[in-house]
Amino acid sequence: MKLSDFFVMEAAIPELKSTDRNGVIRELVESLTAAMDLDDSGASIGKAVIQRENQGSTGFGKGVAVPHVKHPSVKKICATIGRSSTGVDFAALDRAPVYIVVLLLSPPDNPDQHLASMENIFRHLQRDNFRRFLRQASTKEEIAELIAEADELPNGG
Repeated sequence: MKLSDFFVMEAAIPELKSTDRNGVIRELVESLTAAMDLDDSGASIGKAVIQRENQGSTGFGKGVAVPHVKHPSVKKICATIGRSSTGVDFAALDRAPVYIVVLLLSPPDNPDQHLASMENIFRHLQRDNFRRFLRQASTKEEIAELIAEADELPNGG
C-alpha cells in the first residue's frame, strides 16, 4: 500500500493555525472529514482522536506525531498531514515540539489495514530527509510531491 493510496492531499494543511495539541487535532479532523465528506456531527471523530491521544501520546519524537483512531463514521482508511512552523507540544517521547502531524482515520472493521498504514507512515517518517523536506514544504502541492516521491522509493523507503 502506497501513501498516496490513503493520503487525502486536499485536506493537507501546510501551515496549521492551531498552537496546541487538541486544536491541531480538531483542525486536521475538520479538514479531512470535509474532504472525505464524512459525517462528523457532534465532532465525535475529533473527540475520539483526542481521547486516544490522552491514553498515550502519538508524538514519537523527531518532531513528528501520528494521531490515529478507528471510528464507525469512517468507511475507508484515510490520512492527511499538517505542518507547524512553530511546533506544538504533543508530549512527545523526546519532549521536543512536533512540526509534522499525520492524522490517520480508519474503519473499525479492518485493523490489519490500519496497522499496515501505520507501519507505512512510520517507515517514511523515520527517514531524516523526508521529515526535513516535509518541514520545509509550504504548499499542498509540495507536500503531495513529497508523498509521491516517497511512494517511488524501493521498499517504500
